[in-house]
Amino acid sequence: MGKLTGKTALITGAARGLGRSYALHLASLGADVGIIDINLKSYAEFESEAALLTADTVMEEVEALGVKSAGAVADVSDFDQVKRAVDEIVAALGPIDILVCNAGGGSGALTANKASEIDLEQYHTVLERNLTGTVNTVLAVAPIMKERNAGKIINVTSHTGQIATSTGSYAHYSIAKAAILHYTRVLAQDLGRYNINVNCISPGFIATGRMAVGFKAVGEEKFLDALALKRFGTPEDCAKVVEFLATDLSDYVTGVCIEITGGSGERLTLNI
Repeated sequence: MGKLTGKTALITGAARGLGRSYALHLASLGADVGIIDINLKSYAEFESEAALLTADTVMEEVEALGVKSAGAVADVSDFDQVKRAVDEIVAALGPIDILVCNAGGGSGALTANKASEIDLEQYHTVLERNLTGTVNTVLAVAPIMKERNAGKIINVTSHTGQIATSTGSYAHYSIAKAAILHYTRVLAQDLGRYNINVNCISPGFIATGRMAVGFKAVGEEKFLDALALKRFGTPEDCAKVVEFLATDLSDYVTGVCIEITGGSGERLTLNI
């Protein structure tokens, strides 16, 4: 028996990267895991991430841990697609106890999209992918949790939603992630009466396959110099915090954001 045996978790954007780590970690605790992604084999886009897969899909990796899994394809920026995907997951695994709104991501170079020079096409793409995707997923899942008077919702913001780069770059992504942070706060106030905990995590510089490429392109030392622990985070560093927020360890924690940053303070400006 694991901490989450008998529970069902749903994770968006879990076909690779951080989402995959969350899926495998919660499965190792006994949860059945549903996965929604725009491409259930998106890991194939990055050689370093494809090398991590021990099966053809993350769903198969989860099942190898002795629990059930189901996957559904959806673009989280489209509510109708999300609702259909959630219905598929519920039909396969049962009502959702834990929701991790992980799907998101940026667009363009880390040094581009300065606050006064935002590419509007990239801005709308990133806002839809992150903020709208989170809202759409919550709208599809919250009624299930409210009906059962229980649930854990974990949103994913980013440290770039709390700090500014020294040049004001990557503003489109920062704006979207900052909005998710405040959405978490107001959602917690709304859902608290239904015994639903709503929190978010704020990963810093986590070396997934995709992000490692960006760090190298800008210069790894620019990031590492800003960190107290002097190393990039790992997906498992984040998954351990997700465990805390998904289990009874956090039953009296709601409306907060936990930073997973290796010791970079809120007022720090990143020199890119």
